[in-house]
Amino acid sequence: MAQNSAARAPRSEAPRSDGPRDGELRRALAVALLPGIDELTRRVVDDIHAHSGTYASGSPVSRDDLWEICRDNLLRALEDFGGLPSSEGDGEHAARETGRRRAEQDVPLDTVLQAYRRGGRVMWQVMAEHLRATRGTPEAVGPVAGDRDTELDMAGAVWETIDRYSLVMAESYRLTQLEMQGRQDTRRVALFEALLDGRGDDPAVAAAASAALGVPVHDRYVIVVAAQDPAAPPNPAPVLDDHGIWSFWRPRSGRYAGIVRLAAGESGVLLDLLRRRTGATAGVSPEFDRLAQAGRALRLAEQALRTLPAGSGEAAAFDDRLAEVLLVGRPEIAERIVITQLGGVLDTAAEREVLLTTLRVWLDHGCSAVRAAELLYCHRNTVLNRIGRIAELTGRSAESGEVRLGWALALRALPLIGAEGERAPVDGDVGRT
Repeated sequence: MAQNSAARAPRSEAPRSDGPRDGELRRALAVALLPGIDELTRRVVDDIHAHSGTYASGSPVSRDDLWEICRDNLLRALEDFGGLPSSEGDGEHAARETGRRRAEQDVPLDTVLQAYRRGGRVMWQVMAEHLRATRGTPEAVGPVAGDRDTELDMAGAVWETIDRYSLVMAESYRLTQLEMQGRQDTRRVALFEALLDGRGDDPAVAAAASAALGVPVHDRYVIVVAAQDPAAPPNPAPVLDDHGIWSFWRPRSGRYAGIVRLAAGESGVLLDLLRRRTGATAGVSPEFDRLAQAGRALRLAEQALRTLPAGSGEAAAFDDRLAEVLLVGRPEIAERIVITQLGGVLDTAAEREVLLTTLRVWLDHGCSAVRAAELLYCHRNTVLNRIGRIAELTGRSAESGEVRLGWALALRALPLIGAEGERAPVDGDVGRT
């Protein structure tokens, strides 16, 4: 090795491949190999099949497909290697076409690059065979044609050509992947929007959406509508992904709408994640089992969201907010319920918060003074006295089931109206007129 390096040192100022003799030899090699392009292609195809199970299987790349693309690449590579005019003008067309076609066929890029290397190896083997066969004959180009240094120079030139074509192919492959991903994303979004618009009743739309989203037509789903709160992430997908819950989200009318696929018992997990991990104010539809029902579920999720105070970071299921859904849809009725059921309590500024808190806890725990006292850290008699005070201020009996229902509805309606009887802002107001 040291002796060879020393012998070649005087020629190291300029690459040998740039010299006129090497250029002449490269041209002569290319001209000599071009007539046998079909045999060269056969050898390359056989070699690739022998070393790649993907190509040998014939799917998705048939032998005819591989033969055609290999022949085109070898032809352009030989023309480039020999400095010959390209027979089709664009010498890199074959490499770009290979990258595009293999990306569309979903052949791994590493597999395609390996095929390029196998092709370069066979091409060099054929060149070396020609150099050795013509050494010392009139076909040899110059006195050094076929010696060891010349072979090394030609091998380097071959791999330079193959590397350049590989880079062009890989760039085309990646660009095609990006274009395909863009088309897939556009189609996925369009079909998701079609489901939300209620067009999933068409079996063809539902089937296409199922394929695009990668989920079954029939399964357990909910629709979530989340407000775009400044403190919350753009959409909850990463949080749900971290817990193995599939979802797909899109911005829609100033909010994020998502479809979530649930396993048995995951409804509670979903609500907990939305509340504790995303900070988004969100309404969740009832579960449904067909993608075609997504449009109806969207409307129910939006109604659940409308019952939540803007920016509260609260998540609520539609089925848990039925009374609020009814009340928020009829603000004039909600106002009258509050006035008629709790008007007297609201007029007492000094007692109002204590009385309302006590009433809420008492009603939420089966009207048990003992349980309410434990939660409020006071005596049982204190709870009874406060409930008695509420009865006095409203002119209603705390023993009446109808009165208790009226009080419970009023407490639910109270956050939905303002201090002057106007409806308080809720997250569903985004984009509404």
